[in-house]
Formats: sequence, C-alpha cells, structure tokens
Amino acid sequence: MTEADRTPALPPTRAEYCVIACAEAWRGAGEILASPMGLIPSVGARLARLTFAPDLLLTDGEAMVVRPDGTTEGWLPYRQHLALVTGGRRHVMMGASQIDRYGNQNISCVGDWAKPRRQLLGVRGAPVNTLNNPTSYWVPRHSRRVFVEKVDMVCGVGYDHAAGARFHRVPRVVSDLGVFDFATPDRTMRLASLHPGVTLDQVREATAFDLAVPDDVPPTREPTAAELRLIREVIDPANTRAREVGA
Repeated sequence: MTEADRTPALPPTRAEYCVIACAEAWRGAGEILASPMGLIPSVGARLARLTFAPDLLLTDGEAMVVRPDGTTEGWLPYRQHLALVTGGRRHVMMGASQIDRYGNQNISCVGDWAKPRRQLLGVRGAPVNTLNNPTSYWVPRHSRRVFVEKVDMVCGVGYDHAAGARFHRVPRVVSDLGVFDFATPDRTMRLASLHPGVTLDQVREATAFDLAVPDDVPPTREPTAAELRLIREVIDPANTRAREVGA
C-alpha cells in the first residue's frame, strides 16, 4: 500500500460528501465548460478536473480559462463564452432560493411578483442557462422554504416548461441532505442518494412536496483517500467548505 492509498486520519465530513456529490455532476462530461456558482460546487469542479474529468474547462468567471490551481490556461472571449452557453457546451451549477418537483428554480423574489415579500437577485441568466445548457443546483440548507410545492417565479426552467428546448437538462440537485435527480417517467424530482447520517424521514420532513423514492436508496459515494487529500491539502486547505456545510 502506498502513502497515497492510506486512509486519512479524519473521516469525511458532511461538507466533503457534498463536494463529492457536486463533482460527480461533471463525470463523463468531456471537454465542456464547467461553471460552478458557490463554494462547494467550485471545490467539486476543481476536484473533478484533477481526478476523473481531466478535459473539463474551468473559468475565472471573467475572461480566462484557468487550471485548478488558479493559473491561466487560456483566453475565453465573450463571444466564445456565449457560443458555449447557447450550444449545450457548458454545465452550470447554480444556487436556488426555491426549487420545485419539476426543477423550476427561483432566485428572483419571494411572494407575488407584483408585490413580493422579499426581493432576491433577480432572474439574471437563469432562463438562458437552463434552456441552452445542462444546469444542476446546489442548496446548502435543505428546507421546506427552498424545496417548495411551486416556485413563486420561474427563473430557471424546469421539465414542465422546457418543451422543445434542445439542450435543456437538469442532471442533479445536491443539498446538505442528499442528491436528487429527475429520472422518473414524469420528470419529477427523485431521491438519488442520502448523505451518511441523514434519514429518509429527515429529507421528507424538509421537503414541501412528495419526492419519488426508490425502494433502495444508496448512500452518497464516499470520497477516496486520494480525493480527501486533494480537497484538504490542495484545493481547500483553509477548510472554507465548513462555512457552507457544518459537520
């Protein structure tokens, strides 16, 4: 057994399971642009690039393609970025203030659009993202306020509003409780895996709609010893991931 194969002294944390779950969104993606929005998705995308998805393109969010260590790999002019966005060659992982059973996402407002109880980010690029390239979601605090029966406003487009959209796909939703997909006949949200220590009852209690649940729900994949070392020593040695998801 080599040193790299030895089990780390500390077991994986909930945040590290979330990193793995986010990284898996890009498995087998090939040479596409990964656009992670948020801390845990960013760590996950960099981990994927360093391990099982070496062809991924990572961006600094402005005009450069970067390596996992942040050094510049190439130039990404805006026109080329738009070509990737609108042609299905990007997989973005966004946040969601609300998400419903069909994968409709809201980041604009809470309450009636004409007189909202709370103003949020606004629609931003969510419609373009979701209709023109695969879009996954990251939710650091799974609750009934986020996983709602019906979003107050559709920003990111779900399966019930995406007829005819050639590149529309919602591969997965990752929360601090588990992983979810839409692998059901009616394209409604399904529980794909539970993070260790989380029960099915916890997920159901924190979700405002009925989830599709398979007979046997697997646990979220455990990070390997090599992956844990990359997360802890190379990608996020300051453990900033723990700020987003606790122990």
